[in-house]
Amino acid sequence: LKNISMKKKLYTAIGLMSGTSMDGVDLSIINSDGYHEFSNILDNYYEYDKKLKDQLLQVRDLVLTKEDLSQNSEKLREMERNLTLFHAEAVKESLKKYKDRIDLVGFHGQTILHNPREKITIQLGDGKLLSQIIKKKVIYDFRQADIQNNGQGAPLTPIFHYILSKQINLNFNIEFPIGFLNIGGIANVTKVNNNSDNFQNNLIAFDVGPGNCLIDEWVRNNSKQKFDENGELAKSGKVDSLVLNQAIDNFNINSYSQSLDIKNFDVSFARGLSLENGCATITNFTAYLISQGLKHISQKNSIIFLVCGGGRKNSNLINNIKNYLSDVNNINLDIIDNYNLNGDYIESQAFAFLAIRSFLNLPISFSTTTGCKEFTVGGKLVENF
Repeated sequence: LKNISMKKKLYTAIGLMSGTSMDGVDLSIINSDGYHEFSNILDNYYEYDKKLKDQLLQVRDLVLTKEDLSQNSEKLREMERNLTLFHAEAVKESLKKYKDRIDLVGFHGQTILHNPREKITIQLGDGKLLSQIIKKKVIYDFRQADIQNNGQGAPLTPIFHYILSKQINLNFNIEFPIGFLNIGGIANVTKVNNNSDNFQNNLIAFDVGPGNCLIDEWVRNNSKQKFDENGELAKSGKVDSLVLNQAIDNFNINSYSQSLDIKNFDVSFARGLSLENGCATITNFTAYLISQGLKHISQKNSIIFLVCGGGRKNSNLINNIKNYLSDVNNINLDIIDNYNLNGDYIESQAFAFLAIRSFLNLPISFSTTTGCKEFTVGGKLVENF
C-alpha cells in the first residue's frame, strides 16, 4: 500500500514523429512518470528540405510490397541514414533551447510500408545511429511487437489520449466518455470510457479512413500547391454527387478491425474533375468515412470528440463531417486547442510518453486499441554511446 501513495519517478523524454504527410518532423519534450503525470515542456517543427521530401515520396511510391523492400534495399538504406541525420539535427537544435537532462528519446521514424495482414510494418529510422550521434537512450521500432502479437500495429496514441482525457475531465469538467479524433494522413479515433486504469475495457480505438492523404495527393497531382490550405480549394468547388456516391459504394468499411495505410486509398475515382471540384468531392468523401467511424465508436453515448492533427485546420473538412453528423445529436466536435493543448503536437508528445512506458516495461497497446492478442510492450531500447 505504501507504494501506491509514493510519487513515481518523473522522466524527461523527447518524442519525434514524422507522419504520413512526409513534410517534416514534430518534436516534443515532455515530463511524465509513464502513468498519470504529464506536462509538456517544448514543441517544435522541423520541415524537411525539398530534396529529402522528394526522395521520401519517391521511395514511398516504390515500396508497395514485401518484394519491393529487398529490391530497393540500397535506396532504403541511404534514405534511412539521411532521415536519421535529419532527426539528429532536430534534436540538437531543440537541446539549444532546453538545457536540462533528457532521459529518453522516442523515435517513431517514417512509415513507408504498413501491411498488418502480412505482418509487415516498416518505419525508416536507425535507432542505433541516432543514439550514437545524440548520445541519448533511444527507443524506436514501436509497432513491430504489436504486429507480431497479431495486432494491427496502430493506432498507438490511445494510451496517451487516456492521460489527456483525465486532465481534460479534471480541468474543464468534461464528462466521460471523452473521444479523440486525430486527422493526420489517416484518421483515427479513440474513446476513453471513464478514468479507470483498466485500459483493456476502458480504451477503444481504430482507424476510420483517410484523413488528409487523399486531399493532399489530389492537390499535389493537380496543382503546384502541397495541400488545400484551410479547405479553400474545396470551398470554391462543387461536389460531384455521382462520383461521390460511387466512391462511397465502392469503399465501404464494414469492420474497423484493420488498421489503414495511405496506400489503401487512391484518388483515381475523381479523375476528370477540375482541381476545385475534385477537391470538394474528395473532401466530402473523406468526411463521410470519418463521420461513419465517429458514429460507430460513439455507440449512442453522448460524447465530445477533440480534434487534433493537421486536418483540424481544414474548416471545409470539419464542416463536411459536422454535416454528416447532423442526423445524430449525441456527438460534438471541438478542437483540442481549446483545452490548453496544441493539436499539432499530440502525436510527438505521445511518442515521448510511449518511450517512457516502454522503458518502464509497461504496455502501450491493447486488444481494444490494436487488436493484439494480449497487451503489448512495444519499442526497442538502444544505448549506443
